[in-house]
Amino acid sequence: MKQRYAVIGAGWAGFAAAMELARAGHAVTVFEAARTLGGRARRVERESTVLDNGQHILLGAYTETLRLIKLAGQDPAELILTLPLQMRYPADSGGMDFIAPRLPAPLHLAWALLRAKGLQRADKLALMRFSTAMRTMGWQLYNDCSVSELLQRFDQTDRLNRLMWHPLCLAALNTPPGRASARVFLNVLRDSLGASRRRASDMLIPKANLSALLPEAAARYLEQHGGAVRTGAKVAALHALPDGRWQLDDGEHYDGVIVATSSVQAASLLQDLRDARLADVINRMQAFTPEAISTCYLQYDASVRLDLPFYALVDAPEQQHWGQFVFDRGQLDASQAGLLAVVISASGPAAEQGHGPLAQAIAAQLAQVLQRPELAQPAWTQLITEKRATFACTPDLLRPSNASGVPGLLLAGDYTANDDRTLDYPATIEAAVRSGVAAARAFTVGKMTK
Repeated sequence: MKQRYAVIGAGWAGFAAAMELARAGHAVTVFEAARTLGGRARRVERESTVLDNGQHILLGAYTETLRLIKLAGQDPAELILTLPLQMRYPADSGGMDFIAPRLPAPLHLAWALLRAKGLQRADKLALMRFSTAMRTMGWQLYNDCSVSELLQRFDQTDRLNRLMWHPLCLAALNTPPGRASARVFLNVLRDSLGASRRRASDMLIPKANLSALLPEAAARYLEQHGGAVRTGAKVAALHALPDGRWQLDDGEHYDGVIVATSSVQAASLLQDLRDARLADVINRMQAFTPEAISTCYLQYDASVRLDLPFYALVDAPEQQHWGQFVFDRGQLDASQAGLLAVVISASGPAAEQGHGPLAQAIAAQLAQVLQRPELAQPAWTQLITEKRATFACTPDLLRPSNASGVPGLLLAGDYTANDDRTLDYPATIEAAVRSGVAAARAFTVGKMTK
């Protein structure tokens, strides 16, 4: 039976929900306050150049994201650069060189560890010991703790922590290891390093801007299936109707609503309903601690090119070395030759330096660690900081589920929890997409079983 649904928010969670509902034959309207689609993973324009509000790496384990990209009529092979799992630092920068060959899992990791440069015998044995123990445990923790505590418990070396585990934790959870959930970290490692398919551990770097990768294609998919996307349309209030339906600002009536905004916006919208059944959900969303992510773009002469599409960097704030990864955008998009993107996860302390000083420090860091003095003088820089990019993914964090507690009203976003805690992801694109899909299926399965 065809239903009418409203999705508030045109980010990745919102479009995942909208596409699933449209695929099931329902009429869907998406409301987005901004003019650009994508939410907190979107296209921006600076210095007459199309950038992203943050440089992203996806994983081969992001199965739902890849499925929806294909469903929207996109070819991931054309839009995404696929690289084998790797953690490669510039030569002579105090890092390591770890790259997995294209062998079946888990042989690819064993071979990568055997051939890794920059790790001592004790480091390699510690990594083997940790991986073996986690596989034996099924990559599960029944009592959550911090990532730092977990690594200490399994005697991981200082060097391995500094060059591998800590950067992976920051990149995946955007939370420092001392405060990050070991359970959620292991969920990510299980689905990538510990997966039975080698491709699950591949690193996927978008070549297209983030809005073009899925949100804009998803909007076309909806329109082709009778749906609509309304940009510049902020939903200020929800109204529950006596017959169980909902009314939005447009005056239309909907059989169900999915709130797919940020947790802050969702909590504000739900508070206005003044429904006691929403109290627990609102409290959980308001308890989140935001974490920032900064991306510094540096434009050089078009002839500037790195030897690899991206490098890991040793961050050392005491030396004003804030950058954690550097990407050569020219190897992703020929029109962006000479453009480098440097990522800083959990970037609160770095962002406090201010745009000019931080960009200058990053340029100096690149010049030193890459041994290329010309990188100290970019033609222009652009620093983009998403102050509420994610929530701090701390141990035993109480996250709301898709269910709001009120019939016909669901939540979707990277902050929601799965009913099975072993499936919880940090605030990533895949988490947002999975949440959106789960919300849509809760509606369609619910209607089918009534």
